[in-house]
Amino acid sequence: MTRPDSFSYAPRGLSRDEAARYICVGTTKFDEMVADGRMPKPKKIDGRVVWDRLRIEAAFTDLPDVENAVNPLDRMFGEP
Repeated sequence: MTRPDSFSYAPRGLSRDEAARYICVGTTKFDEMVADGRMPKPKKIDGRVVWDRLRIEAAFTDLPDVENAVNPLDRMFGEP
């Protein structure tokens, strides 16, 4: 049995599923974003494919902002 990790920190490396979840998209959309260069390519650690969280954060920051974005729930409830 392993002991619980006593440190509280975000992992540096993320699996494909974790990386997609980290930026709130599905794995198919994440794969598209990696293919078109909006998200970074993974690193390989032996047989494992891992995405660098810091590079994902930098790529996410570089995504364009939406001007005058409206939350669909606000529109549904008539909020300004």
